Amino acid sequence: MPFEFVDATEVAQPDADPLQDELALLELAAQGRQVAQLWEAPLSLVVPRTYLRHAGLETARAEFARQGCPVFLRMSGGGLVPQGPGILNLSLAYAVGRPPGALSDAVYLHLCEVIGKALQSLGVDTHWQAVAGSFCDGRYNLAWGPPDAARKIAGTAQYWRRAPAAMQAPDGQRHLVLAHAVLLVTADPVQINARANAFEAAIHSGRHYDAGKVISVREARAAQGLAADDGAALMTQVSAALRHSVTQTPPPA
Repeated sequence: MPFEFVDATEVAQPDADPLQDELALLELAAQGRQVAQLWEAPLSLVVPRTYLRHAGLETARAEFARQGCPVFLRMSGGGLVPQGPGILNLSLAYAVGRPPGALSDAVYLHLCEVIGKALQSLGVDTHWQAVAGSFCDGRYNLAWGPPDAARKIAGTAQYWRRAPAAMQAPDGQRHLVLAHAVLLVTADPVQINARANAFEAAIHSGRHYDAGKVISVREARAAQGLAADDGAALMTQVSAALRHSVTQTPPPA
C-alpha cells in the first residue's frame, strides 16, 4: 500500500503548535491508513521533553516567544532542532507488525532512503552518519560530503505508539510509528545555529553547535557547481522530489 499525502486541513488542531498536527497523523495511521505530510513550521525551536529538567526553561521559552521565536516541546527524544523558513519537514505515519526494538533501525533507514533518493535526483549525494557538533546529532543524520568531513543536511526522529485493539494481531505486537525528518533546503546554517546556541546559553545547558557542521541543499548544490535556483523554486523542486520518493519507497512491514 503506497503512502497517501494529507494536507494540513485534514490534521489541523485548534492550537498553534505544529507538532500537535504532526501527532494527529498517528490517528490516521490508527485507521489503517499509511500517510505522509510535507510541511513547514514557523520560525521556532523544538526541544524534547527532557529539557524540562533545566530550571530556566520556561523563563527562556517566554523570552524567545516574546521575540517571535516560540519554543515547542516534542514527544520524541534527541536534542534541540531549529525550525522556520527554508526548512522542510517530512512526516510518515504507518502501522507495523513488530515492536520498536525490532524495527527502529529499519524505520530510520527507510526515512534516510526516501530523502537520499530525492536529493540524489537533484544532484546531491548523501549518506547516513553521526556528525559531531551538529544540532540534535544522531546516528541516522543524513550527511553530505566525505565521512571524515561530513556535514549534516537532515535530521531524523521517530515516535511509537501501540496500535489500538481493533488493529491488533494475535501476538499483540502491532504498533504505529511516526517517522520524521527535518531537511535544510535554503535555511542559512549560521542563522539557525546562532538561534539554537542562544537558547542553549539561556538555559545554561552547556551545549554549543557548530554552523560548519551543517549544510543546506542549496549550499551543497552550489559546492558541486550545480545551477543556482532561487529559494522558492528550490523548495518546490525538493518537495516534488520527496513526494515522488515517498510514493516509490515502501516502509518496513
